[in-house]
Amino acid sequence: MERFEPGRAIFWEGDEAADVFEVVDGMLRALRLLGDGRRIIVGFLRPGDLLGVSLKERYLYTVEAISPVQLHRFPRRRFEDEVARHSHLQQQLFSRLRDEMTAAQDQAVLLSRRSAEEKLANFFLMMRRSENSKHTSVVDLPMTRLDIADYLGMTIETVSRTITKFATSGVIAAPERRSITVLKMETLRSLADGDEREHWVPSRIAPARYAAASA
Repeated sequence: MERFEPGRAIFWEGDEAADVFEVVDGMLRALRLLGDGRRIIVGFLRPGDLLGVSLKERYLYTVEAISPVQLHRFPRRRFEDEVARHSHLQQQLFSRLRDEMTAAQDQAVLLSRRSAEEKLANFFLMMRRSENSKHTSVVDLPMTRLDIADYLGMTIETVSRTITKFATSGVIAAPERRSITVLKMETLRSLADGDEREHWVPSRIAPARYAAASA
């Protein structure tokens, strides 16, 4: 078991893809750096996800810890040999790769959304689904607002302003930086579908303390 503190890179884009990692605990971000210095976050990784599985000889992106992280490391050749020998491992790998493909498709849908409200509402719902938290209104957000912005193709100012807009309208409560509470689930789903009609009447019961602070 290996442990990594927040901000530490597990591997860098372009490094030799010598190892495969399984996330045991914590959250990580996968990112790519553009030539002009900007970064694009291509995904968030959680327990059960695999890192570094690729047909290429080098890693295609950088992976960094967002929270304290625990990982299992497997030499790539040994990992590939084990998968080749055991059908149940092949099934598990296929399932996890399918989940990664679904996550990539989710991001493509998010980026295609027209408004900041649509993008952020979809992101909150996606995070809720990925945490298997369908029976709770609390959505954990270990990442920073800048991480969210770089994932959604928005500015941090727009992310913070939109969260504040959701909070003051009573759609969510955001008393902390690292979580939100969904107060009006159907309204959030409507916003995710692009229906913004009549959703921006400030709630009389939404306390000012729920206004989201910028990261």
